[in-house]
Amino acid sequence: MKFTKMHGIGNDYVYVNCFEEEVKDPAKLAPIISDRHFGVGSDGLILILPSKVADCRMRIFNADGSEAQMCGNGIRCVAKYVYDHKITAKNPLAVETRSGVKTIQLFTTNGKVSSARVNMGKPKLMRSEIPMLGKETQVIDEPLIIGNGVSFRITCVSVGNPHCVIFTDNFGKIDLPQHGAEIERHPSFPERTNAHFVQVHSPGEVTMKTWERGSGITLACGTGASAVCVAGVLNKKTDRKILAHLPGGDLELEWSEDGNVYMTGPATEVFTGEWTISK
Repeated sequence: MKFTKMHGIGNDYVYVNCFEEEVKDPAKLAPIISDRHFGVGSDGLILILPSKVADCRMRIFNADGSEAQMCGNGIRCVAKYVYDHKITAKNPLAVETRSGVKTIQLFTTNGKVSSARVNMGKPKLMRSEIPMLGKETQVIDEPLIIGNGVSFRITCVSVGNPHCVIFTDNFGKIDLPQHGAEIERHPSFPERTNAHFVQVHSPGEVTMKTWERGSGITLACGTGASAVCVAGVLNKKTDRKILAHLPGGDLELEWSEDGNVYMTGPATEVFTGEWTISK
């Protein structure tokens, strides 16, 4: 099976062109191929497939084999792949995901995609849409108690998948591996959740660290950065347009007046290879 390793500011996935290849059991393959010691090494596996409603379709499998609805960094790389490899010449182009069809504007350098602007769609804010248990309200600056009685003030947003955003003035107070894992699997989230800790520098600039559902600590999360943009506005901490610093690089986010969130960032192809391990 031929594959391509790509990343969006360090959020790396193994991509398979399913216009030409067949992956019979991606949920089983994802943990094996994602292993950073015995496999290719990645945050997960993304399949690029034909679509009846868009230019292509993507399926995202986390490093633990669970399937995600959407991946903001991953979709930029999918768009780069189908354009650079001449599966489509459209710009903008459309990609079908489990959370709907997303439109991507491509920016090219010497005929190759270097970055992309994704219409992430309208964020979902009601508790049942995230989903999260409890009374049907928006979840803005609510308390959440995790292990050992630790309490956080959370704001929850769905941008195709669930996100829990926590603003902090000191990352040193955050035990990301422990707190992230406990928030991901908190009983309030029936489908688990992504957890993001955010420090606000100014109304237009933040730094964030992520615990990604099904993958653990990652260098970036595009849907998470989109959720942080929305959460900042809801908590009156940031403007509708921000620059987000993530461990792997920067993303530009805008919660536009049309209600959609737009995310702009790079997409990078690292290498191609051939997977031969069958067990």
